Amino acid sequence: MRFLLLLLAGLLSACTVTLEGLTLTYRLDFTPAILRFEPDRGAGATYFVGEEVRFLLTLDSPGWVSLVAIDPDGRTYEFDRFYLDRGTHLLPFGAYRYTLTPPRGLHRVRAVYTDLAPGGVRLEGVFTDWDARLRLYLEASRARRHQVAETYFYVR
Repeated sequence: MRFLLLLLAGLLSACTVTLEGLTLTYRLDFTPAILRFEPDRGAGATYFVGEEVRFLLTLDSPGWVSLVAIDPDGRTYEFDRFYLDRGTHLLPFGAYRYTLTPPRGLHRVRAVYTDLAPGGVRLEGVFTDWDARLRLYLEASRARRHQVAETYFYVR
């Protein structure tokens, strides 16, 4: 069954339709934009309040990335946004630091990739429906390509 799905995806990934002099070509791209996203100590690592956390992020294509934290209390906030080239990056850049503060517990971080600059919508608040808020964010950016990757760590 898995082979059949892979074969079907391969056949549909590049199609050309010709109608009496009009040629329409489309391509479905199944390649993920975010190839790696994790804290510098690895997913599930433990940090202490006051320590700094960094993130390893590998992109297959250049684009905009927003980093969104989800605290143990359910509060969600966008804490960084930037344009990155293809390749592996250690975030944050330069003198800027991500210093950890309470609350203690499980912290999730999502990297939201878009191929176009995000609009004025920010991912902040306590969401009961993350997907609905993400759709608004993507509509504001008018992105043709997007992806969300999530990692996590603990703050003690």
